[in-house]
Amino acid sequence: MTEANSDAIGRLWLAETLWKLGGLQFGDFSLGRTVKNSPVYLNAKMLISRPDALKRTVALMSDEVELGMVRRNRTVEPFDGIAGVPIGGLYLATALALRMDRPLLYVRPPREADEVAAPHIEGIYRPGERVLVVDDLATGGGSLVETIAALRNAGLMVSDAVVLVDREQGATRRLEGMGVRLHAILTLEVTLKYLESSGLINGDDFERAMSYINREGEPRSEFD
Repeated sequence: MTEANSDAIGRLWLAETLWKLGGLQFGDFSLGRTVKNSPVYLNAKMLISRPDALKRTVALMSDEVELGMVRRNRTVEPFDGIAGVPIGGLYLATALALRMDRPLLYVRPPREADEVAAPHIEGIYRPGERVLVVDDLATGGGSLVETIAALRNAGLMVSDAVVLVDREQGATRRLEGMGVRLHAILTLEVTLKYLESSGLINGDDFERAMSYINREGEPRSEFD
């Protein structure tokens, strides 16, 4: 089996695993600042209930990152630590830090009552070090942008961010504007197409979800 085939199988395994764990739902969902009246909701946090699935998922992420660092035209810059985006990225960042033997950081936002306080970074670091940012999902990129900004304000460098699933609603473009590359193990579109072709989701749910993705995925001038 070639490396490309193995990589594709791993990604499709993740799509099917998220579905089996109940991480994919259809209905009418408005979540956060970007997802409004979406017919599909993906909850990657279901992975925490299956240590075996979480372990294999993190192996996919590690392989993606390590391959990017050794390519002739490097797509991932070597890094000193891993920073998780609260809350969804913390379990992945923790597992990835253990697998890759890197220190873990995370940005703790100030209390709502303290509007002038800056976010606090938990963990030990030195200004000038480079960190890889980790989250479970990317939509418009708001949480990623806030985390990256806080890390940079503390003197840390950020060149790359990795997520499990990109909903393709502006995050990639927004991070590019900050000089950060977004790496996704899956996109929501690939996930849906695989599940529909495998007979795991019905045609009506698939069509509604794809129509939403095609509409919301168009380039926009404003983000969340």
